[in-house]
Amino acid sequence: MDQVFKALADETRRRLLDRLHEENGQTLGELCEQIDMTRQSVTRHLALLEAANLVSTVRRGREKLHYLNPVPLHRIQERWIDKFERPRLRVLGAVKRQAEEAMTDKPTFVYVTYIASTPEKVWDALTDADLTAAYWGHRNESDWRPGSRWAHVRTDGSGIADVVGTVTGSERPTRLVTTWGAPGEEGDVSGHSRVTFDIRPHGDIVRLTVTHEDLADEDERADAASGWAAVLSNLKSLLETGRPLPQEPWLVPSG
Repeated sequence: MDQVFKALADETRRRLLDRLHEENGQTLGELCEQIDMTRQSVTRHLALLEAANLVSTVRRGREKLHYLNPVPLHRIQERWIDKFERPRLRVLGAVKRQAEEAMTDKPTFVYVTYIASTPEKVWDALTDADLTAAYWGHRNESDWRPGSRWAHVRTDGSGIADVVGTVTGSERPTRLVTTWGAPGEEGDVSGHSRVTFDIRPHGDIVRLTVTHEDLADEDERADAASGWAAVLSNLKSLLETGRPLPQEPWLVPSG
């Protein structure tokens, strides 16, 4: 929280967050066009925002795209606002919605979380069928080799897969890329969305970045936002405490 408040205390850094709120997924050059200072100075401000987890980055070829990450803002809300039973600030909801909006040629949803674990354990939690069943309510089944099929199979014994796709990138324990689609669309890879898991050491913990792109419409973006927040919270609890959350987050009514 100290890093978040320090980052928000500077007017320039607040302006950079405003620019990303207006248009998410900008390059350094695009941000510099709107800030009257040198690239080096803007880079330093962005580094502080990234250290505070207010900005996350995704590389796309030679470009480095910057995304507003609303998670620390919501933690401030939960700690300093909700406990006093004040109404939720609409502006925070607007920031979150804007963070999930992106152009069709850029990642649609980016979520960053930090987990007290190792890259190997995080990888296994994403790919081991029994572990995914414990916190996701589905078994992720595949041999996880590039080009292989994977399936998101219900745990009720029916054998029904609600999501299927192809493993397009697999570099244990740092990076996993899969396409996602309905079972009937399995052969139509072009119509699938794509999910990338980047798993990186961050000191003694792990930084997990989930990028979900090529979503079809606003409804899918909203589903991705709520779905990933719930699943990754459950994953974090399992790895850090040895058990998932006492209630499945996606089954608890909001509000």
